[in-house]
Amino acid sequence: MHRRDFIRMTGLAALGLPLLTSCKKSKPNILFIVVDDLRPELGCFGEEHIISPNIDRLAAQGVRFERSHCNVPVCGASRASLLTGVRPTWDRFVTYYTRADEDLPGHLSLPRYLKQNGYITRSRSKVYHHKDDDLHGWSEPPWAPEGDWVGWQAYITDESKRMMQQNEHSDSDNPNRVIGPAWEIADVEDNAYPDGMTADKAVEDLRALAHKKQPFFLAVGFLKPHLPFNAPKKYFDLYDHDKIELAPNPYVPENAPLKSIHKSGELRIGYLNVPPTTPLPEEYARWLVHGYQACVSYTDAQIGRVLDELESQGLAENTIVILWGDHGWNLGEHTMWCKHCNYETSLRAPIIVKAPGIKGGKASDGLVEFIDIYPTLLDLAGLPVPEHCDGTSFKPLMKNPDQPGKKAVYSRWNEGETITTPRYQYTEWRETRDGEVTARMLYDHETDPDENINVAEQPEYAATVTTLASKLYKARQI
Repeated sequence: MHRRDFIRMTGLAALGLPLLTSCKKSKPNILFIVVDDLRPELGCFGEEHIISPNIDRLAAQGVRFERSHCNVPVCGASRASLLTGVRPTWDRFVTYYTRADEDLPGHLSLPRYLKQNGYITRSRSKVYHHKDDDLHGWSEPPWAPEGDWVGWQAYITDESKRMMQQNEHSDSDNPNRVIGPAWEIADVEDNAYPDGMTADKAVEDLRALAHKKQPFFLAVGFLKPHLPFNAPKKYFDLYDHDKIELAPNPYVPENAPLKSIHKSGELRIGYLNVPPTTPLPEEYARWLVHGYQACVSYTDAQIGRVLDELESQGLAENTIVILWGDHGWNLGEHTMWCKHCNYETSLRAPIIVKAPGIKGGKASDGLVEFIDIYPTLLDLAGLPVPEHCDGTSFKPLMKNPDQPGKKAVYSRWNEGETITTPRYQYTEWRETRDGEVTARMLYDHETDPDENINVAEQPEYAATVTTLASKLYKARQI
């Protein structure tokens, strides 16, 4: 032990003060970390080209879910569904703009339930899509970072600001829309951008909450790797641009319905100078991938600061830590960028959970879905699960990851409804809730994990299609 640290500790003891500042609490704390647009392309998921040491550290201490799926691949709807524990439908939890308090007014959300059960609940940065959503769920008004940047995109370089100003009135259909570049590289400190400021705030929270007798639910939302890919230069420098690999399948799957492929509108409409061709030119695509990876590493560093503070305050042993990405993200697979589709690249997203009393460093291949998070956290905290929850606790999988997970999980995007089983992923589209099926696709993950061949119309899969379609119909009627 360093002599300075020894003197500090013995001095505290001489004053009769505890060496650890945290108070013993009857219920475990919950550190709830959500990362925008995070796909399971991380070191702990076997992707060694990604530099994510802090998320990897959490996975080494907790349980990693290899087959976790969001219920709807768009920010607002995914978060509202997860935080209320209720599935999306044709007319509930549909768009990025979704609000939980509008789609399910007065509903018993996860933060509201915990608050009613004695938890201090705090929201930091993007937890719900809207800062003022579900205000009754929080012990104090939600916080969002504010800084010397331009737009919600938080551009800070002179070049980006100039591009924004030049484009301010370039859209004749929407003259108020202001857009800029798809990535920004700035030689600045981490807290020049919103996520660094969010980490600062979470660290401050943990120092204060450590002295409270009540347990806490601290929800911390990180914005990156959401577009635009803005991050400090040092995170771009972690990757050799010329060695960055592009998607191995930048083409439309064989026999795929046209409905299954979008035009990457979030990228093309929302950002400047995006080439109109599909697939994108290799060099432009490589810069997008580079930017995404840099932003993952930037957010990973901020998560590391929060986890370090949790340990420093003596809170780690009595805190459930969950990290999840709100949905997947396409990096050129099947010609697409961003989310907004019924392919595995958009539906699969990471869940990692560390909990007191459960051995870490394990992975589960069992199917789980986002609506399972609400009941799982309550189960881990020793609280009863409300009857309204559509999901089920995956605590048994955490204790024994080798057992099977769910027989099926369900996702939807607009008119497309998807069922995923341990082997298959089947999607069908209808123009109305109970209308005729207008398109469908089936992927056999045992033989085609990258979903490159739609086998829905192949005779040998006819029975499988019938079975999965029946399950989708029954799920729709619940």
